[in-house]
Amino acid sequence: MEKDSTVDRSLVRELADILNDTDLTEIEIEQGDLRIRVSRQKEYVASAGYSYGAPAPAPMHAMPAQQAPAAAPAAPAASSGPEVGSVPSPMVGTVYLASAPGAKQFIEIGQTVNEGDTLLIIEAMKTMNQIPAPRSGTIKRICVDNGQPVEYGEALVVIG
Repeated sequence: MEKDSTVDRSLVRELADILNDTDLTEIEIEQGDLRIRVSRQKEYVASAGYSYGAPAPAPMHAMPAQQAPAAAPAAPAASSGPEVGSVPSPMVGTVYLASAPGAKQFIEIGQTVNEGDTLLIIEAMKTMNQIPAPRSGTIKRICVDNGQPVEYGEALVVIG
């Protein structure tokens, strides 16, 4: 118990500074029995939780005024990820669509999933993290490829 109460605050601050300096969203280190993870949860809420309604229209309105009016609104909706029903990545890592090489994928387009079903796996720091469906529905789109690196908040799949 003494080890838990003697966490080096300067180490935590140094890790937080590394996050700010490198623009990472999460960092974790291990030293013996001590494991410290520092992450920026605040960005996830802003990009995944509230950008659906407010920030999305602003770029769409700004872009048609500067560019072609018909093409600009369609492009950001397809590539930006805050599409209604999208499931954002909860971490930085590498995506795997199946449990092992050659195994059947967890999901296919058109498949019905229930809340809690495994959609895919993200490997982060040599740990395999199953990503569950946040709600029931039909898989409309798979936004990532097997073995692709993903960023925090990036759209993984769209459930309709």
